[in-house]
Amino acid sequence: MSLHVKAGTSWPEVLDRAAAIAPEAFGDDCLNNLIGGQWQQVGEPAVMISPTDGNPMTRLSKVDAATAEEAVGRAGDAHKTWSDVPLAERKARVTAAVEAMAQARDELALLLAWEIGKPWKLACADVDRALDGVQWYLGEIDTMVAGRRPLPGPVSNIASWNYPMSVLVHSELVQLLAGNAVVAKTPSQGGATCLTLAHALMAREGLPATLLSGDGSELSPVLVRSPLLGALAFVGGRSNGGKIAATLVDTGHRHMLEQEGLNAWGIWNFSDWSSLAAHITKGFEYGKQRCTAYPRYVVQRGLVDQFLATYFPVVQGLKFGHPLAVENDDDPLPDLVYGPLISAAKSKELDDRAEDAMRFGAVPLYRGSMADGRFIDGQDTSAYHPPITLLAPPGASRLYHEEPFGPVDTVVVVDTEAELLAAMNASNGSLVASIACDDEELAARLAGEVHAFKVGINKPRSRGDRDEPFGGRGASWKGCFVGGELLVQAVTEGEPGEHLYGNFPGYNRYPDT
Repeated sequence: MSLHVKAGTSWPEVLDRAAAIAPEAFGDDCLNNLIGGQWQQVGEPAVMISPTDGNPMTRLSKVDAATAEEAVGRAGDAHKTWSDVPLAERKARVTAAVEAMAQARDELALLLAWEIGKPWKLACADVDRALDGVQWYLGEIDTMVAGRRPLPGPVSNIASWNYPMSVLVHSELVQLLAGNAVVAKTPSQGGATCLTLAHALMAREGLPATLLSGDGSELSPVLVRSPLLGALAFVGGRSNGGKIAATLVDTGHRHMLEQEGLNAWGIWNFSDWSSLAAHITKGFEYGKQRCTAYPRYVVQRGLVDQFLATYFPVVQGLKFGHPLAVENDDDPLPDLVYGPLISAAKSKELDDRAEDAMRFGAVPLYRGSMADGRFIDGQDTSAYHPPITLLAPPGASRLYHEEPFGPVDTVVVVDTEAELLAAMNASNGSLVASIACDDEELAARLAGEVHAFKVGINKPRSRGDRDEPFGGRGASWKGCFVGGELLVQAVTEGEPGEHLYGNFPGYNRYPDT
């Protein structure tokens, strides 16, 4: 079988269509920055490489701290005006931006396929989830902002690369609805072109959005600590999140810092293996490159054989490869579970972590082959990674305590409920977890001891949409919780001295999750 990139979906074709939709945002082989409502080609150009085939895509202009300070100042000026705009007008402009993005939906999704390697269906879902979610807020925002006012300054957004639309753009549009100007940094590893097109459509409708590209070490001090900002929304790793939390201690800024955690399935006195198989299959979507993936299975010893009999057929049947490769141009785009990881460096990192765990005693249960992938002859496959499953990762290895953020699973065997809970809580807090147990009363009791924000019983949990709250426990989250009314509360002010749901020093308050 000989594969090629489906006609009409090649990178040059997709980029040309995006530039034709918003020529003001696309410079001479370089993405512009959005500052003060105008697209500007400022900064040092840097080449972006596609994880999908290892080839150069376009360049982005990385600005310095001084330019970022100027941009935040301009955003502060826009915020003063926008916060006085009547809600009806804000809703009309956000609605127009959502409609424009819906018209460009396929281009936005194809950009994601090239920039961050999302298979077609998952890329479309990322765009659709963002737009559908904002539509819901448009219907609910009047009640949510009643008696509340915008923050004193714009909201700064620093997000990871994996969900540019359904996390970053979605959050920005809700923040704008609530009366705040927004500032966003393009993720360093991918998604800049999709975000450029989305923000061009937002800016055309008069939404006060700022979009900057640059190195985090250069821009973070400005985008985190500027006294002009009203809040910070961050999505990323614990190391950077912890540093940011420390720098915010003396500022009083509102913050929502989403950090990773080792999400786990606990399997105890369980027999419904067919349902678990379906959950395991879906859990590999996008190569587990998401904050609510489940890379850890903690299994009662007497159930290990049945668990593995369920698990192996799933992992052996996973479809991965080039997201846009077809045999014939009349063929639909492939229905893959995942494409590449975000970079060749990430693929090597996973190999290194697996080798490290095995050196300390972990047992390889399954190691997939690149021969199982679906690739174009001769393409660069260095960012791709077949699934790996390890039994009993030792405590000395990073895979025991940390989220791999890729298709690497670990299985821990336990004999007691206490061991089950200890293994599920190995990372000092997580965003989600699940208990697979036939006795739902027992499952509920165990769930109460799991240090995760959301715990599912015989089902997975996710970030959620619309009115579902989201946050974390332990080191997986810092600051205000979000989702539905909580997201609007996090970026608005109510009565003096109000308490917000969230993880705050000396004050923890959790909604019903």
